[in-house]
Amino acid sequence: MQLEFTGEVWEWRGPAPYHFVWVPQDESELVQETAAAVTYGWGMVPVTAVIGATEWTTSLWPKDGRYVVPLKDRVRRAECIELGHEVDVRLVIDV
Repeated sequence: MQLEFTGEVWEWRGPAPYHFVWVPQDESELVQETAAAVTYGWGMVPVTAVIGATEWTTSLWPKDGRYVVPLKDRVRRAECIELGHEVDVRLVIDV
């Protein structure tokens, strides 16, 4: 399955700050339909993510009935992504 969307980068402050992009509601519902077949626990869904020219493996985190894409520091640096930027995201889920 492949999904594409645009979202705003936001930050969660915990012991270390994390940056995320929300997966939109409609796309989150599509992920939910396949989650049981691919999750490895706690509802995490492994994906290949692409922003700009940067591709990496990560897992979608379930949150508030949707999913979020965690953005690694190296991805943000490579693509010059700052808090509040709108980014185009492509996700590939191997089903």
